[in-house]
Amino acid sequence: MAREPNVGATGATGALLIAALVCGCGGGGGAATDDPDPSFTPDEMSALAGLRYDDGPPPADPSNRVADDPGAQLFGQRLFFDPAFSGRLLEGDNDGTSGTLGQRGDAGKVSCSGCHVPTGGFVDIRSPHRQVSLAAQWTMRRTPTLLEVAFAPLYNWDGRRDAIWNQALGVMESNREFNGGRLFVAEQLFRLHRSEYEALFGAMPPLDDASRFPALTPDSAGCVEVATQQGSTFVCRGQPGDGADYDGLAPADQTLVTTVAVNATKALEAFVRQLRCGSGRFDQWLDGDTTALDRSEQRGAALFAGKAGCLPCHGGPRLTDGAFHNVGLSPATVAVAIEDTDDRGAAAGVALALTDPMSTAGVFSDGDRGQLPVSPGPALEGAFRTPTLRCTASHPSFMHTAQLATLDQVVTFFDRGGDPAGGYPGTSELHALGLSDRERADLVAFMGALVGPGPGADLLVAP
Repeated sequence: MAREPNVGATGATGALLIAALVCGCGGGGGAATDDPDPSFTPDEMSALAGLRYDDGPPPADPSNRVADDPGAQLFGQRLFFDPAFSGRLLEGDNDGTSGTLGQRGDAGKVSCSGCHVPTGGFVDIRSPHRQVSLAAQWTMRRTPTLLEVAFAPLYNWDGRRDAIWNQALGVMESNREFNGGRLFVAEQLFRLHRSEYEALFGAMPPLDDASRFPALTPDSAGCVEVATQQGSTFVCRGQPGDGADYDGLAPADQTLVTTVAVNATKALEAFVRQLRCGSGRFDQWLDGDTTALDRSEQRGAALFAGKAGCLPCHGGPRLTDGAFHNVGLSPATVAVAIEDTDDRGAAAGVALALTDPMSTAGVFSDGDRGQLPVSPGPALEGAFRTPTLRCTASHPSFMHTAQLATLDQVVTFFDRGGDPAGGYPGTSELHALGLSDRERADLVAFMGALVGPGPGADLLVAP
């Protein structure tokens, strides 16, 4: 994916700055007052140069020894599209109609690609309402893109995972998502992918020995909802805390099962690390092509680096700081009946990560990524991970709750300073920006110029 820039960083910035100061970069001169030529300060041009897309490889992941192994990448790609690791669909809204993965009670219907749709920028464009995802059940937060995710320090909207591989294992065991379990995942790998697994990780344990490893099927794995006098609860099989199949294994066999499941998710990570947005028209403009952006997009770039104050959170080549911020979003109802109220975000998520036995500091990791803080800290209350703005212009919904449907709504939200009335934990970091209608439209136009070609066609389908 490497490319040679047309002009070096300094040269491109200098050329564009001269154009900005001499002719306004618009090329038209004398533009109508509702479409004025853009102009840039030297500081704005310098800041914009720091956003140039970097198509070099993601940072090494010491927690995953096969993170960049070609064989693991191919194996992980197969697993990404394989629904065989999922249990039954639990939500009644799974009625077999368009947008669902099957009918309630169906098993083996959920794959990674079901909610991270490759042709949709690896976000969910499939589920009803195009907001939160309907897998085994409804999720409470929007499915984030996988493009550029290998550069993130922590994962999920709330930072509750510190590696792609342990995040994937959490999805497989969640009764909202795959509704599987690590014992079932390990046994399915043995049944369906044994030769591929062993070529990478060595001999598998005898997972077909029912005297040691209770045999789980798609219909018997995962969780079922059970009514009690205190309300409904979930009874699960095949994962820690089930009080049954997994908990009944000998400790050494628990370790074997977990190791197999973890190795599969490490292969998944090897595939996901290849998913990139690529450079867009904005980067061509930075490299000296003054025709790559129209006047509105260029004015939006100047606002992005200046008056709108976007850079503190959306800086760098990925246009994200990878950190967590409270933007004062009062939750609203999405997908007809879902409202993510009282969500503490990273304050709760990072606390979970710090005690997670599957973290990169644990025994199933190949090394510590060192991304977790010592403690959550009060600043993380109600804070959520800053998403990349690369390749986001066509997403069907925005914010962690998916309650905003267009980038125009997003910009309007930030312009007004969020929702000062509250209705969310913690303290908002936002303040009103005082943008005009045209300035808001220019910012939206600029974000449209951040769309790159995305991954190659060979990564969009099962191999």
